[in-house]
Amino acid sequence: MTVELAGRLVDAQSRCTHYRTEVDVVAIRFACCEPYYGCHLCHAECADHPAVVWPATERQVQAVACGVCRRTLAIEEYVVADGCPHCGAAFNPRCRLHHHLYFG
Repeated sequence: MTVELAGRLVDAQSRCTHYRTEVDVVAIRFACCEPYYGCHLCHAECADHPAVVWPATERQVQAVACGVCRRTLAIEEYVVADGCPHCGAAFNPRCRLHHHLYFG
């Protein structure tokens, strides 16, 4: 599966100008569009429409991509993960503070 990354990216592992630490390797697809954005700020700056969060009833949707291996995760997998279940890359634990911006 090809994952289309978008936003103000600074590298091929989905880090962006807003979040670019070693563990900022997650890109998220909003319910309103196809690309996986580096972060909510990237969507706000680059998309031509407001962001739409995923409803709580759609937690099975593959809406998160690991920037390291480019494999996707279902929302329900991602919200409880500390890292990628496919390649083992660590995810930034502080991203949990922003879940409400992506997932209902």
